[in-house]
Amino acid sequence: MPHIAVLGSANLDFVVTQPRLAKPGETIFGHDFVTVPGGKGLNQAVAAARAGGDVTFLGAVGADDAGRVLRECLAGEGIDLAGLLEVPGPTGTAHIAVVDDGENSIVVVPGANAAVTELDDTTRSHIAGAAALVLQLERPLELVAEALAFARASGVRTVLTPAPARPLTAELLALVDILVPNAGEACELAGVGDELAAARALSLQAATVIMTRGEHGSVIARAGEIVAEVPARKVTPVDTTAAGDTFVGALVARLVAGDELEDAVGTATVAASIAVTRPGATSSIPTWDEVAAAL
Repeated sequence: MPHIAVLGSANLDFVVTQPRLAKPGETIFGHDFVTVPGGKGLNQAVAAARAGGDVTFLGAVGADDAGRVLRECLAGEGIDLAGLLEVPGPTGTAHIAVVDDGENSIVVVPGANAAVTELDDTTRSHIAGAAALVLQLERPLELVAEALAFARASGVRTVLTPAPARPLTAELLALVDILVPNAGEACELAGVGDELAAARALSLQAATVIMTRGEHGSVIARAGEIVAEVPARKVTPVDTTAAGDTFVGALVARLVAGDELEDAVGTATVAASIAVTRPGATSSIPTWDEVAAAL
């Protein structure tokens, strides 16, 4: 199996389930509280591994209990930790409110995720040996840009989730082979209000855009045109926290395994649809056997 490198964040998630979001200055009661390994990078690495990928995680944690929990989580998934750095300061955390209809709001405290701003030789070697490099925007932007440029120079396929959404230069987007925003991120990046127009505009910069649209499925855009639409799978959501990360991890695992793009998007859609029916981040990500059974 060709190798997948995931350069991204690792957080310990503190998740409260509650009836609605609190108003400013208001105190409300929640139903439940759990701590779960998360972070967009870690989630995507776990999703890719559970979909059959051979994965190396390139991240950073602190020398604390949270870092130990995240390290054990990754190792338990069979993910290579040779590129996981231990740095001074606390491990990253995410504070997640999940409301009863499955939607969520998230506050991330980056911690160790923000400590590394440039590639080291070990990270470069893992990227150069990969079939695909997966990135998000919870690590410093200068690190992401350098990794994209190095991957492109090394002939490695690049997959970027532009979240949390922030302005990105045309030069950076030109280094992306597959851009995977959700509809809100696509509109913010493109500076337009129409989802399909945003996907078309972004596909004039990144080579391929796969825009996820929740219950409306996803669209694939290239060279300014929508080239395919993939329908959603109807489910009742419980927690959407890991939906996008599950989608990306499964997508890349199937692409590296040799699936055609539209087929890989269909498989990723099924994986994400299973994830939203369960609470938590890594705890919600399905195994390949579960995805295969649903397919």
